[in-house]
Amino acid sequence: MIYENNLIMVQIEPSEVPWVKVFVKRKVKEFSQCSPAEKAEIFRAIDIIEKSMLRYFNADKINIASFGNILPQVHWHIMARFELDSYFPEPMWGKKQRQSQLDLPSFEVFFEQLKNEL
Repeated sequence: MIYENNLIMVQIEPSEVPWVKVFVKRKVKEFSQCSPAEKAEIFRAIDIIEKSMLRYFNADKINIASFGNILPQVHWHIMARFELDSYFPEPMWGKKQRQSQLDLPSFEVFFEQLKNEL
């Protein structure tokens, strides 16, 4: 867990690319079931995470997705993508395209900085 308040939590998804998930703390399935405060907090966190990933990792693209077919709780995936990652341009759960050629700065330092920004 990187961050938690009374509305959301931000967790690390282990991966070759920087990837975090923002969860609503209440057990709701659909974004439309979130309160206005929860919706605002989700987007506040996503905005901070995206800007931080771009600045720290110089990502080629930030992917932001919300789908909960396996885990039916409102959550958003935010991941930094790079043309040299193993799956680009496929999604990270898609078909591997190549061996990763990434040389990225420390994820641990990034996650600590992100915690402080959130």
